Amino acid sequence: MQPSKLLKPGLYSAGSNDREGATVRLKGGRCRCGYVFFPMQTYGCERCGSHGDALTPCELSANGTLLAEATVHLHADKNRPAPFTIVKVALDDGPVIRTLLADDSAPVAPGQRVTGRLASVGQSESGETVLDLRFSIAS
Repeated sequence: MQPSKLLKPGLYSAGSNDREGATVRLKGGRCRCGYVFFPMQTYGCERCGSHGDALTPCELSANGTLLAEATVHLHADKNRPAPFTIVKVALDDGPVIRTLLADDSAPVAPGQRVTGRLASVGQSESGETVLDLRFSIAS
């Protein structure tokens, strides 16, 4: 099995049995007031303003409900070929995030269930498969 590495390990993690296409856990945070956010940060709670020890890291499920989608047909960065689809997802654990859709050919509509997966996005200089978070319609 070819070794792999995560593109953004500060934002998500993979379990020991995970591989390309497997589910992923998001690295979020929780305030003592109950507010849940993503990504983890220490600047302060968006709801109550608490900071420091009031904010603790927590793992979030990468499952949620599609709220909106937009297809980008022209992008200023030539290293990011268009078209690609950006989706707004309400995670089951609370936060709303914007992320990339894995399969641009699949029809999507608000209200559909989606799930985050690790997907291959290229090769590192050392030959490892680079994995990144992508969302797809839940089956």
